[in-house]
Amino acid sequence: MPNQLSFDLPAKPARGRDDFFVSAANGVAVALIEGWRDWPARKLILSGPDGAGKTHLAHVWAELSGARILAAADLASADIAQLATGNLAIEDTDGIAGQAAAETALFHLHNLALAEGHSLLFTARTPPSAWPLGLPDLASRMQGTPACVMGEPDDALLCAVMMKQFADRQIMPSPGTIPYLAKRIPRSFRSARDTVEALDALSLSTGRPVNRALAAQLLDNSQG
Repeated sequence: MPNQLSFDLPAKPARGRDDFFVSAANGVAVALIEGWRDWPARKLILSGPDGAGKTHLAHVWAELSGARILAAADLASADIAQLATGNLAIEDTDGIAGQAAAETALFHLHNLALAEGHSLLFTARTPPSAWPLGLPDLASRMQGTPACVMGEPDDALLCAVMMKQFADRQIMPSPGTIPYLAKRIPRSFRSARDTVEALDALSLSTGRPVNRALAAQLLDNSQG
């Protein structure tokens, strides 16, 4: 049977609080976001692997606090004085390590925003002690920031992550498909994302529904 035409439509992730599944693996992070008014020194770093939900929680916090969200890579060309007029979430903060202009901009933003009484949320892949920052004053401020490390998912969260990623793609897998996958793929956010993406592509190319049989075919092909 010839392959059908497939249309690679972009997934639209839902990022509301009700769309975030809470488990033992991320419960502390969720509690910190919801209790943001009590952050020591009005700042927090969320670190963890890709797919852990850092960006989702940054959007949840933005809804709660009225914060703006900005990529750390954009700081070098940003109006720091204007940004410091409200709460702010800085994404992928560890990615600017070694970039002198961006580090200097973050240092001034950190000091000015806090002096003005606002709060700051930083996301990163690794804890601040692992960031190779070139500006000593910035490094000391980041290492002195309360941090929450989000680890790889437990079984419940792995299932929930795949369920959400299927929903973002407007796919409803048959009952039993997600538990079947969860027992057979590596327990990581990256693996969950890659598996859902591959299963979506296989479904589109073959015209078959996403079910346990298709999942078994995908896993057999990947192991062959």
